[in-house]
Amino acid sequence: MLLQSPCSHVRRALLAASLVVVALPALATTAPRVKFSTSAGDFVVEVYPDKAPKTVENFLQYVKDKHYDGTIFHRVIDNFMVQGGGFDTKYNQKPTRAPVEHEGQAALAKGGDRNVVGTLAMARTGDPQSATAQFFINVKDNAFLDPTVIPPGDPVPKFEYQGRVYENTPRDKLVGASQLFGYTVFGKVVSGMDVVNKMKSTPTGAGGPFPSDVPKTPIVINSATLVK
Repeated sequence: MLLQSPCSHVRRALLAASLVVVALPALATTAPRVKFSTSAGDFVVEVYPDKAPKTVENFLQYVKDKHYDGTIFHRVIDNFMVQGGGFDTKYNQKPTRAPVEHEGQAALAKGGDRNVVGTLAMARTGDPQSATAQFFINVKDNAFLDPTVIPPGDPVPKFEYQGRVYENTPRDKLVGASQLFGYTVFGKVVSGMDVVNKMKSTPTGAGGPFPSDVPKTPIVINSATLVK
């Protein structure tokens, strides 16, 4: 029988210690979570700074500033999404900071989520660089909202979009194409999706400046709080 030498014991102890040190940072990197307490119930979202750092920082700053408290979900479409974070109960639009840089393509390239059920994404106008505070939650898989990642190369050897194949396309034509930006997904609902599903089914109609899709019974965000 071979006996283990004292040196071997030391080496094993040092190796175990080094493994513990290596593992600790992974335990510390947890995704921030925000609890939304609404008149329809509570839900919690988790956001991913490793995928969309500027978008998450922007969103969390609005949370810390209490921007969302007292706002409504002003656009609710069953089988599509619920949108809020921009208007108070009297349909006054709340002031915002400058728009945040669009990160949808970069987030997807890093393995981020697509616009599937339960994901959290930034709302914007037709200008991809216009997102500020408003967000939406997908209540259906909405592939047509997904950003399109541009392959490497200039010209790009092969590129597919909406079933059509493009070859040897100058990169600047793709980088600046607004239809390829999609919507930046930066988090997802991790609890309370039943509340979101209840919200999506609420009766809607005209309200304030909006001709349709406004809940007849207002859905108010009482508070949005960073919980993790």
